[in-house]
Amino acid sequence: MDVHYKSRYPVEKYAQFSVVGTYWYMLMKTKEKFISRKSAPERSARMVETIYGCKWSLTVYQLLANGINRPGAMVRSVEGLTTKVLNTCLQKNIKFGILERVTYNEVPPRVEYKVTQFGTKFIRILDELEKLQIEIENEL
Repeated sequence: MDVHYKSRYPVEKYAQFSVVGTYWYMLMKTKEKFISRKSAPERSARMVETIYGCKWSLTVYQLLANGINRPGAMVRSVEGLTTKVLNTCLQKNIKFGILERVTYNEVPPRVEYKVTQFGTKFIRILDELEKLQIEIENEL
């Protein structure tokens, strides 16, 4: 006795798709993925781009390394650096966690900036990028 089930889809039209689709589904379910797709580290890449985009950030790091950590002293030490631009630069670095603002409860108010532990690691990475750039330039 022949029993035929009526399908919603004509078998002739979708037979090839369903076999391939089922095979692909079974393949995906049974095989383990050994290597996942790697993408660029989004946040750190944005940080590096922003810091290199700000023409004063590297100068600020240099000033902090030399012991100049008060905003007024920074502006006086670098020709062409204005208070407004310095404050914008410092705020970006604080937002990323590279620098920390230390306020002292004195009259007149005193503010100093220092590099955080994360900032130390980040600045080391920037130094390595600079060394890599020098190597690339020497090869050319």
